[in-house]
Amino acid sequence: MNKQFIYPQNMRASATLWLWSLKDFAIIVVGALFSAMVLATTRILIPAVLTAAFAFLSIRNDETTILDFIKYAVRYFISTQQYFEWGLKSKPLTKQKKEVSANVQVQQKEKE
Repeated sequence: MNKQFIYPQNMRASATLWLWSLKDFAIIVVGALFSAMVLATTRILIPAVLTAAFAFLSIRNDETTILDFIKYAVRYFISTQQYFEWGLKSKPLTKQKKEVSANVQVQQKEKE
């Protein structure tokens, strides 16, 4: 009997099931069971909403979750100072002013 084994491309990658890592998937399943019990007995939706929010935020794509992406976006747009450097890199400002003034003089002579 020949058995064929299929291995993932990256052997160091964490194990995943559909869109979640196995740890997150186990938490989602336990949370869904708990939410179903609470909903059936008390008609409270809060655990189901929390489980659904966790399931959405823990969706994994290329080792990055949606929660990580939101953290990176908040850090980039809100909490971290951006550094911009303004200036001319190609020529010093004095040479550019001379070239502009020479071009303006040429254009004025052409108009005359």
